[in-house]
Amino acid sequence: MKRELKKHIKEDELVTGIAHASAWARLHANELKVTVAIVAVVALGAGLLNYFQGTRTREAEREFAEALETFQAPVGPAPAEGAPSGRHFATGAEKYKKAVAAFDALGSKYPSLPAGKRARYYAALSRVELGELDAAEKALTEIGSYRDADTLEPVLARLAVADLQCRRGQPEKAVDTYRKLLDDETSGMPKDHVLMRLAVALEDAKRGPEAGASYKRLADEFPQSVYAQEARRRADYLTDSQG
Repeated sequence: MKRELKKHIKEDELVTGIAHASAWARLHANELKVTVAIVAVVALGAGLLNYFQGTRTREAEREFAEALETFQAPVGPAPAEGAPSGRHFATGAEKYKKAVAAFDALGSKYPSLPAGKRARYYAALSRVELGELDAAEKALTEIGSYRDADTLEPVLARLAVADLQCRRGQPEKAVDTYRKLLDDETSGMPKDHVLMRLAVALEDAKRGPEAGASYKRLADEFPQSVYAQEARRRADYLTDSQG
């Protein structure tokens, strides 16, 4: 009996609730129409925004791929007739000037998209190849200052700054930059690579014992690294030369 009573009570509550809802809907029909219209407009706007963002992202990636093709294009005489066709340049200067222009345009057009951020990094690398070292280092330093876990460019830029400092004959500065990168546990940069570059910079700075220690650490901690054999050889050489 109690079970049947509970069942009837629930059914009555359901019927009453439906009736109340229907009555409320009749009284507020105009408000409901407005609400439905607003929801529809919002949904349509969200759909259009997603479509626009997707289209813009695809366009940015396409343009980046074209710019990267320029950056990676071979330099030299035009291919002989009948040879596979492809983009090529007579000189490196010609190639990298065109690459800089393409990457700069991308970075300005899509500053917040991944393709735009990558473009700024490659524009800086192109400037290195053109000998525009001050401008390149400034751009790489700025990119490297960002802390974005979703992109590789900031870490790569910091490594490129250290490499550029070595190239400019500033090994002491490079040592500091490599060490900061090595100590950054969040960078994700392979430590064996950084250790190798650090050891080379220390050698260039005439800091043999520290260079030997860096080589030895690499060989001991990363025995499977592609740098391990060379690191061990350099560590032994420096130890012998100091003895």
